[in-house]
Amino acid sequence: MSEYVLPPPPQASVSVLGRPERYAVRRIYCVGQNYAEHSREMGSDPQKVPPFFFAKPADAVFEPALQGAMPFPGMTDNLHHEVEWVVALGQPLHKATPTECAAAVWGHTVGLDLTRRDLQAAAKAGGKPWDMSKGFDHSAVLAPLQPLDGPLPTAGAIALSVNGEARQQGDLSDLIWPVPELLARLSQYVALQPGDLVFTGTPAGVGPLQPGDVVLASIDGLPPLRLELARV
Repeated sequence: MSEYVLPPPPQASVSVLGRPERYAVRRIYCVGQNYAEHSREMGSDPQKVPPFFFAKPADAVFEPALQGAMPFPGMTDNLHHEVEWVVALGQPLHKATPTECAAAVWGHTVGLDLTRRDLQAAAKAGGKPWDMSKGFDHSAVLAPLQPLDGPLPTAGAIALSVNGEARQQGDLSDLIWPVPELLARLSQYVALQPGDLVFTGTPAGVGPLQPGDVVLASIDGLPPLRLELARV
């Protein structure tokens, strides 16, 4: 007899570059305003804002390379792109040091944190949660994970274009909170585990997307990410 009253949902997972095995996703964490210029464009002072975190459900993962064009999300008139460096953990971390956190990163990739900006603005204005603006279906778009070979990079160009027009440009060296420090801080709040993905923040230049748009996102040394938004 089954131990569940209903069949359990499929395990969320991400492709791994050059390997048949997939990376099982446990949780997805994101950090807000971790690039100075993006912090300013969102109306904050990067010198005064400590890192703040939010989450997406594991099954928000969407892989364009496997799943094709993405359905345009409903309930928004202002969908925004946010290109991000995403790290995947391979070891547990709880109240960890930056050195321990750097050693716990298993792989990394290019990601898009899609945001229903109009819903987020309304939530902020009303002092309400952001969940429906950040954690909707297909809101965590990912290229295949690349296993980490050597130390974490500390620099590298990160960029995004829409229909060939440059929108976001920055460098991983511009992170206000570098990945080891960011993970150390996050590990004070929650016990991180293998299977956790962490979106590390987006450079300035976030902006709107429309049905039919083609998004290209890249980070030096990683496979690029191409997303096409299906026409409604």
